[in-house]
Amino acid sequence: MRDRLILLPGWGLGISPLEPVAAALQGLDEHLRVEIEPLPALASSDPDEWLDELDAAIPEDAWLGGWSLGGMLASALAARRGERCCGLLTLASNAAFVAQEQWSNAMAADTFNGFVAGCADDPRQTLKRFSMLCAQGCSDPRGLSRLLLAGAPNTSPEVLIAGLQVLAQLDTRAALQGFRGPQLHLFAGLDALVPAEAAGELLALLPDVEIGLIEQAGHGFLLEDPHGVAGAIQAFLHECGDD
Repeated sequence: MRDRLILLPGWGLGISPLEPVAAALQGLDEHLRVEIEPLPALASSDPDEWLDELDAAIPEDAWLGGWSLGGMLASALAARRGERCCGLLTLASNAAFVAQEQWSNAMAADTFNGFVAGCADDPRQTLKRFSMLCAQGCSDPRGLSRLLLAGAPNTSPEVLIAGLQVLAQLDTRAALQGFRGPQLHLFAGLDALVPAEAAGELLALLPDVEIGLIEQAGHGFLLEDPHGVAGAIQAFLHECGDD
């Protein structure tokens, strides 16, 4: 199913941020089947349980991709599937979202822990803050933030907090190194959640994969320029198809 791409969304905001990219991709290639798979609605903070649920829901032998947390989960699932995954693409996804000794270009642990505490105290306000951070660096941050928040599903606080805990635990470096299929990773130069320097750090880890940096863009670049993002993805898929 090299003509099938499954996209996974990021934390908290549902599938709507990926819909413009999916529609643009369909417009570029009528033979490509693009589907958005919602993240598991689990109160468990065990990443393996999230991956088990996604593995059961997503058809094999498809391309896997995702935005932010969705890209990290797609990376882990691609490594789990190996040759049963056609290839991988991620959008504004860090190899580790929370900074650690071996991966410093990520969110500071204190900042992230404050985010988790805020989510437990006031989930709606935390989602609003998150949408503003996603929109930071984009040309119309206020409008984009409102758009992101308007499309967010009504998710229980338990599931939101579990998603943050999964995000904190995921470290996809070994998965990305172990996956032998084609990979494309796109980063944003003005991203307030995933430092642009992570692109260079990932390139040092994976010198043989395609890594791009969209300089004048924020974390929500897929919503600001869906046609540009779709064009980059379609070119990558086409190139891999020619190999």
